[in-house]
Amino acid sequence: MRKDTKTIGEVAKMLGTTVKTVRYYDDITLLKPSSHSEGGHRLYTSEDISRLRLITTLRYLDFGIDEIRQVMAGEIQLTTALDWQIEALETQVSTLTNMISILRQAKEHDSTGTSLQYMNELVDSLSMNADKRNRFISSKIEEIQALGQLPAEWQNTFLYLFNKYIINEVKVTAGQTVAWNELQALMNDSQYLEDLVRYELPFFNMVRHPRVPAADWIRTLENIRVRVEAALQQRLSADSAVVQTIVEDFVMLYASQEQFRDKAAFFRQYAQSMLHAPTERMERFNKLCLLLNPKWDVVVRGNALLMQGLQWKFRQEDSHSAPC
Repeated sequence: MRKDTKTIGEVAKMLGTTVKTVRYYDDITLLKPSSHSEGGHRLYTSEDISRLRLITTLRYLDFGIDEIRQVMAGEIQLTTALDWQIEALETQVSTLTNMISILRQAKEHDSTGTSLQYMNELVDSLSMNADKRNRFISSKIEEIQALGQLPAEWQNTFLYLFNKYIINEVKVTAGQTVAWNELQALMNDSQYLEDLVRYELPFFNMVRHPRVPAADWIRTLENIRVRVEAALQQRLSADSAVVQTIVEDFVMLYASQEQFRDKAAFFRQYAQSMLHAPTERMERFNKLCLLLNPKWDVVVRGNALLMQGLQWKFRQEDSHSAPC
């Protein structure tokens, strides 16, 4: 045993946690010890311990395992993760405040024997079920001129992922209701709608002369999402052959019949329109969607990987076309 290493029991005691917890982090490959003793026991270096200290601190602050994994892997900056957690906790504070208000109002009706009925009615009026969410989105479609002009099947295609992960959630908790109310306010912001239309301009241009029916387009998109998720699970880099193939398929998904004939030209056009930082409102949209459904994280990380792959390919093409 090296003098500069500690056993799992010593590490657990140092960090004020349990051996079972430290072993769990190894089992899920969140943090594996740098070495083992001749008997096969885990040995942790000072660097291992520092990383474990960060993990236990983040867990204490209610960070999820996937978020911690992304921070440890350098996939997201710690400051970004802290911003997300602050916002999540602020939402929880608002949620608890609303819940306390409901309970107090219900308590006031206790003398009349209607507190339970009043509480049920109050929760029903505040919560956003799938039907209410659908009605709100339908009203927004009418407001967004570019979207309202699309055939119904292409409107559904545009909203496919949002419907899948956000609108069609059967049950919404009190915390999700708070997030949904803020999401509504964001979607009522005309500047956000302008950002959305500008960002999705390739989609609207494609729909004017689509190469395939909407249903086929959705199947292709879903297939790409499955492939991207597999790439994320395998931790493939943006410049890997697999990711680059997915990027090409994804970009060409937005090509109209005419644009598809000159793939190189369309790729450059698409890249130039997409390779800019998302606006604060669009980033806020994704954060609220994450609060509504943690599975939205797959969409966010998948899009990030595709954009990284797009940037890499764009740089490669630029370097090849640059004059010597």
